Amino acid sequence: MINTDITVAELNAMSKGTMDENLGIKYTEITPDKIVAKMPVDQRTTQPFGLLHGGASVSLAESLGSVAAHCSIDSEKYMAVGVEINANHIRSAKSGYVTGTAKAIHIGRSTHVWAIEIMDEANKLICISRITIAIIEKR
Repeated sequence: MINTDITVAELNAMSKGTMDENLGIKYTEITPDKIVAKMPVDQRTTQPFGLLHGGASVSLAESLGSVAAHCSIDSEKYMAVGVEINANHIRSAKSGYVTGTAKAIHIGRSTHVWAIEIMDEANKLICISRITIAIIEKR
């Protein structure tokens, strides 16, 4: 379960000076079951042919999965670290925004698995991704 004591404003503040900020990723919703963020399809996130870069989609997915895991643990004692991510690029996007939604598949003591769906503004699936997160004790 995601800790909703953490606000969207706090998630966006955590992104200052990171890849999220560079790619224009903005968190828009946090509930006990999901975290949602949007990312522009513009010169920061497209490849030379004007399409959304697959790496940008994976960056959005990894950010969402990692943040969702972070918001689901006691971050005073533990940290969430990505260990594997995969992505299937279903269709392209050329402009506007894409929106990613992360939902838990498995929340265990030492690992989490999150599914991230990335949709375009017409609510068509752009990318489906799955990330495995290790939960490790802070030293």
